[in-house]
Amino acid sequence: MSSLRSTILVVDDDPDLLRLIEIRLVAAGYAVTTAENGEQALARLSVARPQMVVTDLKMSGMDGMALFEAIRALHPTLPVIILTAHGTIPDAVGAVKRGVFGYLTKPFDAKALLAEVERALAVGGTAGAAEPAGEGEGWRKSIITRNPAMEDVLAKARLVAKSDASVFIYGESGTGKELLARALHNASPRSGQPFVAINCGAIPEQLLESELFGHVKGSFTGATRDHKGLFQTADKGTLFLDEIGDMPVALQVKLLRVLQEKKVRPVGSTQSFDVDVRMISATHRNIESEMAAGNFREDLYYRLNVVSLALPPLAERREDIPLLANHFLATLAGKYKKSINGLAPEAMELLVAAVWPGNVRQLYNVVEQSVALATTSLIPVSLTQQAIQNQQTEFASFEEARRRFEHEYLTQLLKITDGNVTRAARLAKRNRTEFYKLLQRHQLEPKLFKAVKTT
Repeated sequence: MSSLRSTILVVDDDPDLLRLIEIRLVAAGYAVTTAENGEQALARLSVARPQMVVTDLKMSGMDGMALFEAIRALHPTLPVIILTAHGTIPDAVGAVKRGVFGYLTKPFDAKALLAEVERALAVGGTAGAAEPAGEGEGWRKSIITRNPAMEDVLAKARLVAKSDASVFIYGESGTGKELLARALHNASPRSGQPFVAINCGAIPEQLLESELFGHVKGSFTGATRDHKGLFQTADKGTLFLDEIGDMPVALQVKLLRVLQEKKVRPVGSTQSFDVDVRMISATHRNIESEMAAGNFREDLYYRLNVVSLALPPLAERREDIPLLANHFLATLAGKYKKSINGLAPEAMELLVAAVWPGNVRQLYNVVEQSVALATTSLIPVSLTQQAIQNQQTEFASFEEARRRFEHEYLTQLLKITDGNVTRAARLAKRNRTEFYKLLQRHQLEPKLFKAVKTT
């Protein structure tokens, strides 16, 4: 049996029928896990997400419909097939109306079962193509996981990849937003075309417009030649705008116009060019709060956020830490030309229990430092402990440093002016409306800085 075949969870309280279905599916090349009741099935799902579920309708304890409702709450895209006796066909029809993929009446032959399974997997986009836990093949090969929540995100990504719907990815810094965007592109009909990524928070405002839309020679100081922007570079492919929550409002207006008209005009040009790109955006910010504060346009958000995907932080997928650590270890041992067999058990335990505010990116850095300093074939706990401590005290990112500076600067101004926003804005050489937006972004209330009058 190929390790790339789909995994199916079969649930039935009749052990003979359960075994019969298992035999038929395994013979067809599928990987099968079984459960004798609904509660056991949910326990199986918490360990690993299959590609579909086949369950009996009438079972003692939690019945098939109750199991379906629980599955739908945890994994909305996971297809479920119900097995039913002739007397409960009306119940099965009602179940389909509520979202169950389909049903089979007992007794059923092997061909009917396999046909329905193949149909469900095809609709779910996973027929014969489910990657194994860990280092998968194909479109998602760079994403290493056995976490059910991550698998559910990947299943949604695989489904939406078939269309041109814009996707908005949420996730803390270091969770792998660009990796997910690349995987989505790889699974799409545009996979043979360019994938272009840009971090909107890493480029100054005056340069970001030129990077996105391009410019013509002489359009500004330093424009010594025509420059094709990223929209044109990504034509027929996918454009990934990372940290779009950091994009200035003035540029958001221009981006919205490009998305509406599907035309881009380079800076300084009088000519517009047709562009056909699939948009994927990402941010670690709370966009709803940014919109409420006037820092992000609602009309742009709803155009970009047709489908949203949320990546869990590493602390919520700890079962992936050994997989990721060993993968990084093998890669980095080759990079540093060292013969390293692995991490000491105590070192791995430390990694699994760590806090990981920097998520997967921080884990990679910790493993890299451990490999770079290793003098033995087995990395000891002392090295990983030291690497984690160094990561926790490392320099803040540019974005974090800028945020801290803004907060301290605004606090100082409000203290100097006793909370008088007009005076503070004048000192900062900003208009009052813009200054209020800065205060809202940093959740600073001017009234708290007003001097207390004494008699």
